[in-house]
Amino acid sequence: MTPTAVDTAVTIREATLNDSDAICRIYNQGIEDRVATLETETRSPAERREWLAARSPRHPVLIAETEPPTISNSPPTAEAGHAAPATISPATTGWASLNRFSPRPAYDHVADVSIYVDRAWRGRGVGRALLASLIERARAIGYHKMVLAAFPDNAAGMALYTRLGFTRVGVYREQGLLDGRWVDVVVMERLL
Repeated sequence: MTPTAVDTAVTIREATLNDSDAICRIYNQGIEDRVATLETETRSPAERREWLAARSPRHPVLIAETEPPTISNSPPTAEAGHAAPATISPATTGWASLNRFSPRPAYDHVADVSIYVDRAWRGRGVGRALLASLIERARAIGYHKMVLAAFPDNAAGMALYTRLGFTRVGVYREQGLLDGRWVDVVVMERLL
């Protein structure tokens, strides 16, 4: 008998240096899939560890963890007469960060957003949980506005940003050359 798909719980927490490998893996998927970034060179766990270590409290990185539903195929225990639940560790399924928009002090209250979800978990609520938490965190830190840049053909990402209150403010036409083709980038913002 095959288990049926059910919604999974998403927990959001602050990233630690121990998350560097997972952040690297998920970011490299985003680079390879060509749907979320104009970055073309994959990163190493050591580079992501340095990136993470250099972050300030004003520029946090959040981690999404999911716990798959507990499915037990264990035989009943003698004492309880019940199957012992399988122990499954939470999986890191995404990350998001608030980034400096510009080094100019006039922009200190504007945060640039990054969000990446493991390809196996896209479309399952991980991105929404991360972005909602990032919005709350940005408010708590004292940001006035969040901005992001997205590919217009990333329909799932564009829908997510719109659902969570981001509005389109413009398009950078042919902003980057990706795999021999010019790519447009949509600019979006959300006032807090």
